[in-house]
Amino acid sequence: METFVPAGRSLSVFRRLCYAVGHFLNDLCGAMWFAYLLVYLHSVLGFHSTNAGVMLLLGQIADGVFTPLVGYGSDRTVCVYGKRKTWHLFGTVCVVLSFPFLFNRCLACNDNTPQQAQMLYYTPFVIIFQLGWAATQISHLSLIPELVSSESDKVELTAYRHAFTVVANILVYTVAWLLFNFQSQHNVDPSFTDSLGRVDIPLFGTLALILLGTGTLFSLIFHVGTKEGMSASESENQLIRPSPSQDAFPGPVFQWKHWLKEPSFYQVAFLYMFTRLIVNLSQTYISVYLTDSLMLPKNFIAIIPLVMYVSGFVCSPAMKPVSKLIGINVTYFVGLLMVFGFATWVFVDKSMGVKSIYGAAVLLGAGSATILVISLSMTATLIGEQTQSGAFVYGSMSLTDKVANGVGVVLIQSIRPDNIEICDPDCVGFYRDVMVSVTGGVAVAAALCLITLVIWPIRIRNS
Repeated sequence: METFVPAGRSLSVFRRLCYAVGHFLNDLCGAMWFAYLLVYLHSVLGFHSTNAGVMLLLGQIADGVFTPLVGYGSDRTVCVYGKRKTWHLFGTVCVVLSFPFLFNRCLACNDNTPQQAQMLYYTPFVIIFQLGWAATQISHLSLIPELVSSESDKVELTAYRHAFTVVANILVYTVAWLLFNFQSQHNVDPSFTDSLGRVDIPLFGTLALILLGTGTLFSLIFHVGTKEGMSASESENQLIRPSPSQDAFPGPVFQWKHWLKEPSFYQVAFLYMFTRLIVNLSQTYISVYLTDSLMLPKNFIAIIPLVMYVSGFVCSPAMKPVSKLIGINVTYFVGLLMVFGFATWVFVDKSMGVKSIYGAAVLLGAGSATILVISLSMTATLIGEQTQSGAFVYGSMSLTDKVANGVGVVLIQSIRPDNIEICDPDCVGFYRDVMVSVTGGVAVAAALCLITLVIWPIRIRNS
């Protein structure tokens, strides 16, 4: 029997770009979810801090539950349109139908409506949004090892994808900054202040609609320009070729249960979880750190995250050449050093002037971009040619990250001091300590996990 060996697979620049924009809608909505949900629920709608944290935890748990289920279903879907693109389309529809309701006033509520009733109103929209987000994310990630085969090409395609993630975040914060500026320049209400409040409800609703329309357009570009599979003749000629030197059976085909026996599966899962904890929790709490701890005007919750993502965008093109030169493990470690540098800066400079926060934001943005791209590339390397179960792997990775992020937010919100805005200086420093812990503390844990990958490199051992 002939052995079939996968040939190198690569994409044109046009196809890479069409693929990369496929997660743009998710990135736009995800940036607004993590950066502004807590601020919106607590500071704008007036939710108690614990209730706001519970709503975010609900979303994270729903996403965590849906991701492995979506992965399992995606791996087994048979569709002429393509199993990954079918799930991507399903997810896009769910996001479009649910996201506008999350950042708008409860339709049947007034100022006297109990918070529990408002939470019940938002719950189904949170669940539908997270189902759609998970379906889009997992299907899009699962295409990477199916579209390209070499490790450097996977890093490059992941970097393309992350570059548009950064562009999406830049767009979110740019539009938010413009809306805040427009509001302040055209508001004639004498009671208007630079603090967040119910007056900002229309602003967040407008931001959500702008992002939704823009992201939907890019999803259309992805579906038109990305070809999930080739014809049978193309597959035979380009994707596989027989090896004339030996007669052997093809390698084993992995199903979901086989991955659970692989040590590398757990190594990569924990590293990805720590990476997402750094990226998502820092994005979630940077806004309240700026407004509650540093007492900066509300437009800074758009300016500083914008600086972070511009620095990440500048770093993205260097990911492939740097990782080829020094290896993906060392590249990840360099990213961790930048993240730890941010944590050290925030810890030492407690007052953190405006110039200092700009410099620290550059470090965090560049470091976060680096570790996220490399951790996703490691996942693609783990999957290798076992693309038939790739969605399950990505879904499992996402499960660990979503649950960990949700639990982390609830723990932080539950220990948050009441009336933090009017308490003593040590109390006001609560969110400074949070930023140090979720960047520096988790970076140390990620470094320990990285050491295990240096000692026992990523590979399938039980084949």
